[in-house]
Amino acid sequence: MAVEFLDQLKAIIRERKQSASEGSYTAKLFARGTNKIAQKVGEEAVELVIEAMSNDDQLFKNEAADLLFHYLILLEDRNIDLDEVIAILEDRHRERQ
Repeated sequence: MAVEFLDQLKAIIRERKQSASEGSYTAKLFARGTNKIAQKVGEEAVELVIEAMSNDDQLFKNEAADLLFHYLILLEDRNIDLDEVIAILEDRHRERQ
């Protein structure tokens, strides 16, 4: 189920990149360029680290979701599919066995 939703989310992000839907936060990020998208990924990573040190699991999960969402946008901006990144992790895992 999670994989299906990720595929659906990736498709929505790709569509927003191509159509630049008015009022879309994602389309606005693409319009602002790679540097702004990368900056957002960095901001969300910092926020996740901060929440990791708190005892509020819900805030931590929210920040983790924000980071994943912005990471997917950055991958799409660079024309790299998440599956390509996962393949690298799989290769690394096989090498260590």
